[in-house]
Amino acid sequence: MHFFILGGTGFVGRHLINWLLQQGHKVEALGRNPKSLDRLPAGCEGVHGDPLQPGDWQTMAGQADVVINLVGRSIMTRWNDATRKEILETRVQSTRMAVQALSGEHGRGKVLINANAVGYYPLDSTREFAEDGPAGTGFLADVAQAWQAEAEKARAFGVRVVIARFGTVLGPDGGAMAQLLPLFRKGLGGRLGSGEQWFPWIHVLDLCRAMEFMAQHPELDGPVNCCAPQPASNTYFTRALGGLLRRPTIFPVPAFVLKLAMGEVAQVVLQGAKIVPKALIDAGFAFRFGLLEGALRDIIRQVEAQ
Repeated sequence: MHFFILGGTGFVGRHLINWLLQQGHKVEALGRNPKSLDRLPAGCEGVHGDPLQPGDWQTMAGQADVVINLVGRSIMTRWNDATRKEILETRVQSTRMAVQALSGEHGRGKVLINANAVGYYPLDSTREFAEDGPAGTGFLADVAQAWQAEAEKARAFGVRVVIARFGTVLGPDGGAMAQLLPLFRKGLGGRLGSGEQWFPWIHVLDLCRAMEFMAQHPELDGPVNCCAPQPASNTYFTRALGGLLRRPTIFPVPAFVLKLAMGEVAQVVLQGAKIVPKALIDAGFAFRFGLLEGALRDIIRQVEAQ
Protein backbone atom coordinates (compact mmCIF):
# COMPACT_ATOMS: atom_id res chain seq x y z
CA MET A 1 0.00 0.00 0.00
CA HIS A 2 0.97 3.64 -0.39
CA PHE A 3 1.08 5.53 2.94
CA PHE A 4 1.43 9.28 3.48
CA ILE A 5 2.24 10.27 7.09
CA LEU A 6 1.82 13.64 8.75
CA GLY A 7 3.99 13.78 11.87
CA GLY A 8 6.35 11.08 10.65
CA THR A 9 9.46 12.58 12.25
CA GLY A 10 8.20 12.17 15.84
CA PHE A 11 8.55 9.25 18.26
CA VAL A 12 5.62 7.18 16.95
CA GLY A 13 6.15 8.30 13.36
CA ARG A 14 9.74 7.04 13.21
CA HIS A 15 8.71 3.59 14.41
CA LEU A 16 5.72 3.51 12.09
CA ILE A 17 7.81 4.38 9.02
CA ASN A 18 10.34 1.64 9.85
CA TRP A 19 7.59 -0.93 10.31
CA LEU A 20 5.76 -0.05 7.10
CA LEU A 21 8.97 -0.11 5.06
CA GLN A 22 9.84 -3.52 6.50
CA GLN A 23 6.47 -4.79 5.29
CA GLY A 24 7.18 -3.56 1.77
CA HIS A 25 4.87 -0.54 1.65
CA LYS A 26 5.58 2.75 -0.10
CA VAL A 27 5.94 5.49 2.52
CA GLU A 28 6.07 9.28 2.24
CA ALA A 29 6.43 11.50 5.31
CA LEU A 30 5.69 15.19 5.68
CA GLY A 31 7.97 17.44 7.71
CA ARG A 32 8.56 21.16 8.25
CA ASN A 33 12.26 20.84 9.04
CA PRO A 34 14.49 19.73 6.14
CA LYS A 35 17.08 18.40 8.62
CA SER A 36 14.52 16.07 10.21
CA LEU A 37 13.56 14.82 6.76
CA ASP A 38 17.23 14.02 6.08
CA ARG A 39 17.14 11.66 9.07
CA LEU A 40 14.23 9.60 7.74
CA PRO A 41 14.97 5.91 7.13
CA ALA A 42 16.28 4.92 3.72
CA GLY A 43 13.38 4.10 1.45
CA CYS A 44 11.04 6.73 2.89
CA GLU A 45 10.47 9.80 0.74
CA GLY A 46 10.53 13.02 2.73
CA VAL A 47 8.09 15.75 1.72
CA HIS A 48 8.77 19.30 2.86
CA GLY A 49 5.69 21.19 4.02
CA ASP A 50 3.69 22.50 6.93
CA PRO A 51 0.89 20.16 8.07
CA LEU A 52 -1.00 23.17 9.45
CA GLN A 53 -1.06 24.99 6.11
CA PRO A 54 -2.29 24.19 2.61
CA GLY A 55 0.49 23.28 0.19
CA ASP A 56 1.73 21.14 -2.67
CA TRP A 57 2.11 18.29 -0.19
CA GLN A 58 -1.67 17.86 -0.21
CA THR A 59 -1.58 16.77 -3.86
CA MET A 60 0.91 14.04 -2.94
CA ALA A 61 -1.14 13.00 0.10
CA GLY A 62 -4.25 12.75 -2.06
CA GLN A 63 -2.51 10.16 -4.24
CA ALA A 64 -1.81 7.80 -1.33
CA ASP A 65 -4.00 4.84 -0.35
CA VAL A 66 -3.75 5.72 3.33
CA VAL A 67 -3.14 9.06 5.06
CA ILE A 68 -2.06 8.83 8.71
CA ASN A 69 -2.10 11.99 10.81
CA LEU A 70 0.00 11.94 13.99
CA VAL A 71 0.41 15.71 14.42
CA GLY A 72 -0.24 17.31 17.80
CA ARG A 73 1.64 19.37 20.37
CA SER A 74 2.51 17.39 23.51
CA ILE A 75 0.00 17.74 26.34
CA MET A 76 2.67 17.08 28.98
CA THR A 77 3.38 20.68 29.84
CA ARG A 78 1.91 23.20 32.23
CA TRP A 79 -1.31 24.41 30.63
CA ASN A 80 -2.13 28.06 30.12
CA ASP A 81 -4.26 29.84 27.55
CA ALA A 82 -1.47 29.73 24.95
CA THR A 83 -0.61 26.04 25.38
CA ARG A 84 -4.28 25.03 25.44
CA LYS A 85 -4.78 26.85 22.16
CA GLU A 86 -1.74 25.17 20.62
CA ILE A 87 -2.71 21.71 21.85
CA LEU A 88 -6.13 22.09 20.25
CA GLU A 89 -5.17 23.90 17.07
CA THR A 90 -2.25 21.66 16.06
CA ARG A 91 -4.59 18.66 16.21
CA VAL A 92 -7.65 20.16 14.58
CA GLN A 93 -5.84 22.19 11.91
CA SER A 94 -3.57 19.32 10.79
CA THR A 95 -6.65 17.11 10.55
CA ARG A 96 -8.45 19.80 8.53
CA MET A 97 -5.51 19.90 6.10
CA ALA A 98 -5.45 16.09 5.81
CA VAL A 99 -9.19 16.03 5.05
CA GLN A 100 -8.69 18.78 2.49
CA ALA A 101 -6.01 16.63 0.78
CA LEU A 102 -8.58 13.84 0.42
CA SER A 103 -11.41 16.07 -0.77
CA GLY A 104 -13.23 15.71 -4.05
CA GLU A 105 -12.49 12.63 -6.14
CA HIS A 106 -9.15 12.11 -4.38
CA GLY A 107 -10.83 10.54 -1.38
CA ARG A 108 -13.06 7.81 -2.78
CA GLY A 109 -11.85 4.46 -1.48
CA LYS A 110 -9.01 5.98 0.55
CA VAL A 111 -8.36 5.64 4.29
CA LEU A 112 -7.68 8.36 6.86
CA ILE A 113 -6.24 7.10 10.14
CA ASN A 114 -6.31 10.05 12.49
CA ALA A 115 -4.62 9.91 15.87
CA ASN A 116 -6.77 10.62 18.91
CA ALA A 117 -6.53 9.74 22.60
CA VAL A 118 -8.19 7.68 25.31
CA GLY A 119 -8.58 11.05 27.03
CA TYR A 120 -11.85 11.13 25.07
CA TYR A 121 -13.47 8.99 27.80
CA PRO A 122 -14.54 10.07 31.29
CA LEU A 123 -11.76 10.04 33.88
CA ASP A 124 -13.52 7.40 35.98
CA SER A 125 -11.38 4.59 37.43
CA THR A 126 -14.48 2.60 38.44
CA ARG A 127 -15.66 1.98 34.87
CA GLU A 128 -14.52 0.16 31.75
CA PHE A 129 -14.88 1.70 28.30
CA ALA A 130 -14.83 0.18 24.83
CA GLU A 131 -15.18 2.26 21.68
CA ASP A 132 -18.89 2.87 22.26
CA GLY A 133 -18.18 4.51 25.63
CA PRO A 134 -19.36 8.06 26.32
CA ALA A 135 -17.29 11.19 25.94
CA GLY A 136 -15.90 12.73 29.10
CA THR A 137 -15.82 16.34 30.16
CA GLY A 138 -12.95 18.77 30.60
CA PHE A 139 -10.22 20.11 28.36
CA LEU A 140 -8.72 16.82 27.08
CA ALA A 141 -12.10 15.28 26.33
CA ASP A 142 -13.15 18.44 24.51
CA VAL A 143 -9.94 18.34 22.43
CA ALA A 144 -10.48 14.68 21.54
CA GLN A 145 -14.06 15.36 20.45
CA ALA A 146 -13.12 18.35 18.29
CA TRP A 147 -10.22 16.37 16.79
CA GLN A 148 -12.53 13.48 15.91
CA ALA A 149 -15.26 15.73 14.50
CA GLU A 150 -12.78 17.29 12.08
CA ALA A 151 -11.59 13.88 10.85
CA GLU A 152 -15.15 12.62 10.34
CA LYS A 153 -15.67 15.30 7.68
CA ALA A 154 -13.61 13.18 5.28
CA ARG A 155 -16.51 10.73 5.03
CA ALA A 156 -18.26 13.21 2.72
CA PHE A 157 -15.60 12.35 0.10
CA GLY A 158 -15.92 8.57 0.34
CA VAL A 159 -13.03 8.16 2.78
CA ARG A 160 -13.02 5.45 5.44
CA VAL A 161 -12.15 7.25 8.67
CA VAL A 162 -10.45 5.50 11.59
CA ILE A 163 -10.17 7.39 14.88
CA ALA A 164 -7.14 5.81 16.58
CA ARG A 165 -7.49 6.51 20.30
CA PHE A 166 -3.98 6.04 21.69
CA GLY A 167 -3.18 4.97 25.21
CA THR A 168 0.26 5.82 26.62
CA VAL A 169 2.78 4.63 24.04
CA LEU A 170 5.74 2.72 25.51
CA GLY A 171 8.98 2.45 23.55
CA PRO A 172 12.75 2.41 24.03
CA ASP A 173 13.60 5.81 22.55
CA GLY A 174 10.92 8.32 23.44
CA GLY A 175 7.54 8.89 25.01
CA ALA A 176 6.83 8.15 28.65
CA MET A 177 9.68 5.65 29.09
CA ALA A 178 12.31 8.26 28.21
CA GLN A 179 11.24 10.14 31.35
CA LEU A 180 10.48 7.16 33.60
CA LEU A 181 13.45 4.86 33.07
CA PRO A 182 16.13 7.25 34.41
CA LEU A 183 14.08 7.87 37.58
CA PHE A 184 13.34 4.20 38.22
CA ARG A 185 16.96 3.19 37.58
CA LYS A 186 17.98 5.56 40.36
CA GLY A 187 15.46 3.99 42.71
CA LEU A 188 13.31 7.12 42.65
CA GLY A 189 10.22 5.53 41.15
CA GLY A 190 6.93 5.35 42.99
CA ARG A 191 3.20 5.33 42.52
CA LEU A 192 1.46 8.57 41.62
CA GLY A 193 -1.30 9.71 43.92
CA SER A 194 -3.41 6.77 45.11
CA GLY A 195 -1.95 4.48 42.43
CA GLU A 196 -5.42 3.05 41.84
CA GLN A 197 -5.98 4.96 38.59
CA TRP A 198 -5.86 2.92 35.39
CA PHE A 199 -2.96 3.27 32.99
CA PRO A 200 -4.00 2.36 29.42
CA TRP A 201 -0.78 1.57 27.53
CA ILE A 202 0.51 0.05 24.28
CA HIS A 203 3.94 -1.04 23.07
CA VAL A 204 5.02 1.15 20.16
CA LEU A 205 5.53 -1.90 17.92
CA ASP A 206 1.96 -3.06 18.52
CA LEU A 207 0.71 0.44 17.78
CA CYS A 208 2.53 0.43 14.43
CA ARG A 209 1.23 -3.05 13.63
CA ALA A 210 -2.27 -1.95 14.62
CA MET A 211 -2.18 1.04 12.26
CA GLU A 212 -1.14 -1.17 9.35
CA PHE A 213 -3.91 -3.61 10.38
CA MET A 214 -6.48 -0.79 10.43
CA ALA A 215 -5.45 0.26 6.94
CA GLN A 216 -5.92 -3.28 5.64
CA HIS A 217 -9.20 -4.16 7.40
CA PRO A 218 -12.21 -2.20 6.11
CA GLU A 219 -14.40 -3.40 8.98
CA LEU A 220 -12.41 -1.08 11.24
CA ASP A 221 -14.26 2.17 10.75
CA GLY A 222 -14.67 4.90 13.35
CA PRO A 223 -13.11 4.82 16.83
CA VAL A 224 -10.50 2.16 17.60
CA ASN A 225 -8.90 1.97 21.05
CA CYS A 226 -5.16 1.52 20.62
CA CYS A 227 -4.18 0.06 23.96
CA ALA A 228 -3.12 -3.35 25.21
CA PRO A 229 -5.76 -5.86 26.34
CA GLN A 230 -4.26 -5.95 29.84
CA PRO A 231 -4.78 -2.50 31.36
CA ALA A 232 -2.75 -1.85 34.47
CA SER A 233 -3.17 0.34 37.49
CA ASN A 234 -0.48 2.89 38.22
CA THR A 235 0.61 0.83 41.23
CA TYR A 236 0.87 -2.33 39.11
CA PHE A 237 2.92 -0.51 36.48
CA THR A 238 5.22 0.96 39.14
CA ARG A 239 5.86 -2.40 40.78
CA ALA A 240 6.40 -4.16 37.44
CA LEU A 241 8.95 -1.63 36.19
CA GLY A 242 10.76 -1.47 39.53
CA GLY A 243 10.85 -5.26 39.74
CA LEU A 244 12.33 -5.70 36.28
CA LEU A 245 14.99 -3.07 37.04
CA ARG A 246 15.54 -4.54 40.53
CA ARG A 247 15.07 -1.15 42.10
CA PRO A 248 12.87 -0.09 45.02
CA THR A 249 9.71 1.90 44.34
CA ILE A 250 9.26 3.44 47.75
CA PHE A 251 8.83 7.09 46.86
CA PRO A 252 5.15 7.70 46.21
CA VAL A 253 4.30 11.12 44.82
CA PRO A 254 1.27 12.62 46.59
CA ALA A 255 -1.44 14.08 44.39
CA PHE A 256 -1.03 17.59 45.79
CA VAL A 257 2.70 17.58 44.94
CA LEU A 258 1.97 16.61 41.34
CA LYS A 259 -0.67 19.31 41.07
CA LEU A 260 1.75 21.91 42.41
CA ALA A 261 4.50 20.80 40.04
CA MET A 262 2.46 20.18 36.89
CA GLY A 263 -0.71 22.21 37.29
CA GLU A 264 -3.90 21.09 35.57
CA VAL A 265 -2.12 18.48 33.43
CA ALA A 266 -1.60 16.40 36.61
CA GLN A 267 -5.09 15.02 36.05
CA VAL A 268 -3.69 13.03 33.10
CA VAL A 269 -1.58 10.86 35.43
CA LEU A 270 -3.76 11.00 38.54
CA GLN A 271 -7.00 9.86 36.89
CA GLY A 272 -7.66 7.24 34.27
CA ALA A 273 -10.35 4.83 33.17
CA LYS A 274 -10.05 1.17 32.20
CA ILE A 275 -9.94 1.17 28.38
CA VAL A 276 -10.29 -2.03 26.34
CA PRO A 277 -9.38 -2.54 22.64
CA LYS A 278 -12.63 -4.29 21.69
CA ALA A 279 -12.61 -3.23 18.01
CA LEU A 280 -9.09 -4.54 17.38
CA ILE A 281 -9.74 -7.82 19.20
CA ASP A 282 -13.04 -8.37 17.41
CA ALA A 283 -11.29 -7.80 14.06
CA GLY A 284 -8.70 -10.47 14.91
CA PHE A 285 -5.68 -8.33 15.74
CA ALA A 286 -3.09 -10.30 17.74
CA PHE A 287 -1.01 -8.26 20.17
CA ARG A 288 2.65 -9.22 20.46
CA PHE A 289 2.83 -7.44 23.80
CA GLY A 290 -0.48 -8.04 25.52
CA LEU A 291 1.08 -8.31 28.98
CA LEU A 292 2.79 -5.37 30.65
CA GLU A 293 5.79 -7.27 31.97
CA GLY A 294 6.62 -8.56 28.48
CA ALA A 295 6.39 -5.08 27.00
CA LEU A 296 8.59 -3.54 29.69
CA ARG A 297 11.13 -6.38 29.45
CA ASP A 298 11.44 -5.85 25.69
CA ILE A 299 11.89 -2.09 26.07
CA ILE A 300 14.52 -2.45 28.78
CA ARG A 301 16.39 -5.00 26.63
CA GLN A 302 16.44 -2.58 23.69
CA VAL A 303 17.61 0.34 25.83
CA GLU A 304 20.42 -1.72 27.36
CA ALA A 305 21.53 -2.87 23.91
CA GLN A 306 21.94 0.72 22.65
